[in-house]
Amino acid sequence: QVQLVESGGGLVQAGGSLRLSCTTSGGTFSTYVMGWFRQAPGKEREFVATISWSGGSTRYADSVKGRFTISRDNAKNAVYLQMNSLKPEDTAVYYCAARSDFRRSDSRRDYDYWGQGTQVTVSS
Repeated sequence: QVQLVESGGGLVQAGGSLRLSCTTSGGTFSTYVMGWFRQAPGKEREFVATISWSGGSTRYADSVKGRFTISRDNAKNAVYLQMNSLKPEDTAVYYCAARSDFRRSDSRRDYDYWGQGTQVTVSS
């Protein structure tokens, strides 16, 4: 059973930064494509970023491109999301997800394992 645990969320002012972490256990982390998604109140869960198993390839939603950076450390079974220049519209619960396939995807339906989420609130 693969388990994912997010941390690092919190309350921050607009223009500030946060770094989310996600650690995994119970699987072979280095073989998973990893992704970050978010869900705001009343909205569907949306894609934020994804990273290949090697870390050599990434993709971002247009809304976060240039502000967020996804990275991973396979030795630590961890994936990170550095969020800079935060805006109130970034407020959401952020979820880490793992895909047991070598192909990246920005569709939540393609991910097999999910964390419980961490709240990010950006005040104006």
